[in-house]
Amino acid sequence: MPPTSASAQDISSVASGLAAVLPALNRALDRRLAQDFPHAEPPKNQLALLRLVGERAGITVREAAEVLLIKPNNVSALVSQLVAEGLLERRQDTADKRIAHLYLTTEALRRVAAIEQLVQGYVTEALRTLSDGDVAAIGSVLSALASIPGRITPVTH
Repeated sequence: MPPTSASAQDISSVASGLAAVLPALNRALDRRLAQDFPHAEPPKNQLALLRLVGERAGITVREAAEVLLIKPNNVSALVSQLVAEGLLERRQDTADKRIAHLYLTTEALRRVAAIEQLVQGYVTEALRTLSDGDVAAIGSVLSALASIPGRITPVTH
């Protein structure tokens, strides 16, 4: 028997629900983080860049722009801000002086780890209030949810 596919109405309902709940989740996490984090929380794009550099030390501005779907000149501006704040190091490529590789400073490593720990704690705390079935249901869809951003591609003209 061939697998059944979701109806267009089901897909539309799930899409609408996801589009509503994910920003609400982010806002709730932001509000809680603003209370508990002892430093000013970096803007979303800065935090995204710091997380990416933490995962891929030595990444270039161009590579970061491609991954984050941000224009390279905007990433370059973020890099300049983060370098000025002492959170990011820009190291020249030995072969091509026009290319810079990005690395987190020790302070950035501490801050990003603190943010990640707080956020994970908030979500863990919230999940503990759900039923075992709800937690299992959320866990079962994580890989599918994680694949969605890569399936949303910008339209090029």
